[in-house]
Amino acid sequence: MSITLIMACVIACAHIFSGHLSFLRVIPRSWVLSAAGGVSVAYVFVHILPELQQHQNVIQDHTPQSLAFLEHHVYLVAMLGLMFFYVMERLVKASAESASGSQRGEGTPGVGVFWFHMSIFFVYNVLIGYLLLQRTSHSFYSLLLFTIAMTLHFMVNDHSLRAAHKHRYDLAGRWFLTAGVLTGWLAGTVIQVETAVVSIIFAFLAGGILLNVLKEELPKEQQSRVLPFVFGAIFYSVLLLILATAE
Repeated sequence: MSITLIMACVIACAHIFSGHLSFLRVIPRSWVLSAAGGVSVAYVFVHILPELQQHQNVIQDHTPQSLAFLEHHVYLVAMLGLMFFYVMERLVKASAESASGSQRGEGTPGVGVFWFHMSIFFVYNVLIGYLLLQRTSHSFYSLLLFTIAMTLHFMVNDHSLRAAHKHRYDLAGRWFLTAGVLTGWLAGTVIQVETAVVSIIFAFLAGGILLNVLKEELPKEQQSRVLPFVFGAIFYSVLLLILATAE
């Protein structure tokens, strides 16, 4: 069995099993989730953002001369990724606030909003599964660190989506998103796109990952744990720097 398929399954299992870990569903926020958020942030700033410069060179080589005035194309794509997921989260939150004042009364978004939200994250997971296969050009340890970071990142996402959609997420949403990762991996085995397209996907996800982590750690009501978050960020930063030095 391909090592990338095993790693895709590990990442996908975060959606399946994290809901059974009752210690994650506590306030103040579980130290595991805060540490996972720190790891994800470290991966973005120490690994993804520096790697964006490499993708910037690729995109520049494929950018029409008429758009040459855009000097930092890849960073604009990353910003668009962050803005896109921010808008999606605001729409879902607005729907939940509207529902809390309606006959449903529990503050849970409607079925239509639920499937819209799941569809957005399904595509998000497909892209991550696809990029996992594309990272076979890197070392095994780089692939392993990507898998660990994304697994922990999915745990954070899973916690957020379950809080937003409650029983609907457990009944259908988590399985749908699990399928998204494996669909992305499968697509990567049969569909090859240009390097510039991979660079754009990578940049878009960088913005999305950053937004999805910070929105979970910053709100006051989460009562996030500072020390686990800082420890997770520092520990994973050191691992990434050691790997970069070794390569």
